[in-house]
Amino acid sequence: MTLVIGLTGNIATGKSTISKMFNDNFHIPIIDADIIAREVVEPGEQAYNKIVETFGEEILDNERKINRPFLGKIVFSDEFKREALNKIVHPEVRKEMLDKLNYWKSQNKRAVVLDIPLLFENNLDILVDKTIVVSADTSTQLARLVKRNKLTEEDARKRMEAQMPLHVKETKADAVIDNNGTVENSLEQLSEILEDWKVL
Repeated sequence: MTLVIGLTGNIATGKSTISKMFNDNFHIPIIDADIIAREVVEPGEQAYNKIVETFGEEILDNERKINRPFLGKIVFSDEFKREALNKIVHPEVRKEMLDKLNYWKSQNKRAVVLDIPLLFENNLDILVDKTIVVSADTSTQLARLVKRNKLTEEDARKRMEAQMPLHVKETKADAVIDNNGTVENSLEQLSEILEDWKVL
């Protein structure tokens, strides 16, 4: 029986760091929704064609690939456009995720992680047995986002506000990792959770 763990958090809470730990430290496979979301919008894919149809060719770069930062700016400042994009991308991502999940289950893995930023927002928690939310203070998120994505503080706040508040996610989760401290501290928290869930 494979335990399916849903991993989520908000932008710049350090979810990728925790996701990497599952694989590197515990050899638990990861199905990363963000990676799949990038793959399904490659030129030639169904979602790519629908996005160009919806948003126009000005969202393409010189190689006719989707200019993600440019599209991001459009959708993070307009809720309707964000919804339109999500309606195109999410069904494709879900299908791909389920295919990968079924593969890992067929391999009799003791656990598999679905790394999904919008786990609760899109009701994808129905696909998992347990949920972990990676949490960080707002000031930490903001600093990471400005530095990592080279955003203005205003743009960073817009992206943060586009997501379900962290405290709401925390109440829905089976476990919360406080990711304000050191990497070692977060690893220790993750290890304890996996022991509690009899994965280790």
